[in-house]
Amino acid sequence: MRLVIKIGGSLIKEGLLDNILHDLALLYRRHEIILVHGGADIVTHISEKLGKEPKFITSPSGIRSRYTDEETARIYTMVMSGMIAPQIALGLNKLGIKSVSVAGYDGSLISAERKKN
Repeated sequence: MRLVIKIGGSLIKEGLLDNILHDLALLYRRHEIILVHGGADIVTHISEKLGKEPKFITSPSGIRSRYTDEETARIYTMVMSGMIAPQIALGLNKLGIKSVSVAGYDGSLISAERKKN
């Protein structure tokens, strides 16, 4: 069976990644796993360290989201694809689970258009 599992960035931030990876290793014995991860809080932290104050907007329907200009998109990509994803892949590989990290922009897997103001 194929399982898609999403872990929140707060679990990574709180130092629980190793526990999660060990649990995934147990599941991997019987299942194909696709892991999706978050990390927005870590992006915010790194962004602030780089002097880029994050900006959030609220839609008319009340949904709060990050306003992503070009610089923020580069920071987001750096953190998600350059820090978090490799950390996860390395941890899984150390547990004997062959793992690769793929981002939505790899092979144009995901495309999007900016929302109109």
